Amino acid sequence: MMSIKMKQTKGFSIIELIVVVAIIGILTSVSLGWYGDNVISANRSDGRAALTATAGSLEKCKSLFGAYDDAGCSVANPVISDANYYSIDTATRTATTFTLTATPVVGESQVNDDDCTSMTLTNTGIKNGTGIDPTACW
Repeated sequence: MMSIKMKQTKGFSIIELIVVVAIIGILTSVSLGWYGDNVISANRSDGRAALTATAGSLEKCKSLFGAYDDAGCSVANPVISDANYYSIDTATRTATTFTLTATPVVGESQVNDDDCTSMTLTNTGIKNGTGIDPTACW
């Protein structure tokens, strides 16, 4: 009697490949959402830095001219942050006080930041924010 040898093939079945592709797809979708949230959160540092730098400029004006709103003070309104994510409004200032507000620049990714829609800093150092989670601003 003659015996027939079956040749065994090595590799993956189509079901195994589909399962692997599905797992990769799930991991990718989860990580992309997490990544986007972290990028938006990290970009808030641009707004915080711009607020702090603008407050420092206003403090310099106060020490040189005796008032935050002196005509000799060269702090522009608005001030755009270094990475262009935030616009700093310096209009709310008097001779003795100021409140700076950082809002996302229209067309930039920070507009999608629902947790922190704006950040504020006052001459007394009070830091605040608006949005779903204002504590995330600072």
